[in-house]
Amino acid sequence: MKNNIFIAIEGIDGSGKSTQAKNIAKRLEADGHKVYLTFEPTDMRIGKMIRSILGGKEKADEKVIAALFAADRLDHLLHETQGILKKLAEGYIVITDRYYFSSYAYHGAHLDMDWVISSNKMAAEILKPTVNIFVDVSPEVAMKRINANRETIEIYETLDNLKAVQTQYMRAFEKLKQEENIVSVNGDETPEKVTEALWEVIQKEISIKK
Repeated sequence: MKNNIFIAIEGIDGSGKSTQAKNIAKRLEADGHKVYLTFEPTDMRIGKMIRSILGGKEKADEKVIAALFAADRLDHLLHETQGILKKLAEGYIVITDRYYFSSYAYHGAHLDMDWVISSNKMAAEILKPTVNIFVDVSPEVAMKRINANRETIEIYETLDNLKAVQTQYMRAFEKLKQEENIVSVNGDETPEKVTEALWEVIQKEISIKK
């Protein structure tokens, strides 16, 4: 139980954060830890609705999308069997691919960021990550990766939007730096080097918890 930290991995689309979350989960398991790897939007009911909107199958106002993410996040935390709180109580290290900083950045590019932060206040009060790790990659590199690796492009995956989101991440980190543990790693490096950088951050957090 003493090592069951909660790690949020953040980054713009194409940053490689999903790959890194999987790499880190495997290494932690190999090190003998119980690991629960999860993601947002979730694959639960509200998360599926969000994915339908992101995929362009349905349309919704930006405020509605932001509110759906906030609701999905609460479900992600509080679900009676698959919730983050439940998994932490069972002794897992929980790694989530995106958490509320994603909302601050992505919705903050289209809406008032303070409103977005306020709409996620309940989730932040319930559980802050032990560490938020930002995989920092240039939007140009991210867009090249998206075009090379994806069969379908989501509504937010344009170069202009990725640039805007990157800027909003920086704004959110600056705004909340006194309240949150935020660490940035260079995502432009090779995947192996990025994994090593994340591993170093996480080992430090685990050692603090001991």
